Amino acid sequence: MTTTTTERPAEMTLSLRAVRPNIVQSIRAFRVNDLQEAAHAAGQHFLYANLGNAQTKQDVLDLIAQQFTFPAHVGKNFDALYDCMTDPLHKSGPQPGFVVVLEQIPANTKFDKEAREQLLDIFRDASDYWGDRKIPFRCFYSFL
Repeated sequence: MTTTTTERPAEMTLSLRAVRPNIVQSIRAFRVNDLQEAAHAAGQHFLYANLGNAQTKQDVLDLIAQQFTFPAHVGKNFDALYDCMTDPLHKSGPQPGFVVVLEQIPANTKFDKEAREQLLDIFRDASDYWGDRKIPFRCFYSFL
């Protein structure tokens, strides 16, 4: 008799210890569900945004604000996004760490290479901010 289970063996479960604590990197071989489970297991915040329907900078900002459940003003510019990713969270009390996934960042003429780099720089700066406070901040991204 064969038993089927949805649980995976422990050795297949992603451990965040294998990923540098303050980094912004391509999602590559990681799966979103595995990252979410690893964040949960580590007691860290998991923030996910699917940007596949975005075409412009404003679309990207609006989707991140909506999917991260940030206040409405965050969708206005990159500075506001950085502010929401850092200082207010720090002031709200001790933080356990963050796993952020930005999936399907647009790559088109309305959201060109420069805009993509500016967006990723916001998350690199947030990673540095949290790293200075000894709080893990891992951001994974993919392009559309």
